[in-house]
Amino acid sequence: METTKIVLVAVSDIFFYTKIRDAFKPAGYTLKRLKSDADLEEKAKSLQPVAIVINMNDDSLNGVQALQTLKQDQELKHIPVLAFANHEEVDTWRKAKELGIDKIVSRNEFSSRTLALLEEVTHQASS
Repeated sequence: METTKIVLVAVSDIFFYTKIRDAFKPAGYTLKRLKSDADLEEKAKSLQPVAIVINMNDDSLNGVQALQTLKQDQELKHIPVLAFANHEEVDTWRKAKELGIDKIVSRNEFSSRTLALLEEVTHQASS
C-alpha cells in the first residue's frame, strides 16, 4: 500500500488553493490547509508532510515567521518548503533565502508550474 503524501498548504485564497489541489491530487498528494502560524508547527509534526507550500504574501500566515519556525526546529527543518511571492518584494525573497528556503518563485511561475515545482523540491530533499 502506498503511503499518503501530505502537503501542507498556507494559501487562504480559496480559488488559488483549489488550483493547487487540482494540480497535486492526480499525482497522489493530499492537501491539508494551514490557517495560522500556530497551526503550522502542530500539523507539521503530527502529519509529517512531504512538503509545505507557503504564499509569502498571505495575510493569514506570516511566511517569514513560518520559515524561521520550520528551519530552526530539528524535527521539521528537513521538510522541503516551496514558497511563492510577488516578484517585486525583494526583501521577502532575500529573507526567505537567508532562512534556508528550499525554493521561492514568483506567483506566476508557481501558477504555471505548480506540480513540477513541488516535485522538484521533494526530489531534492530525498536525494
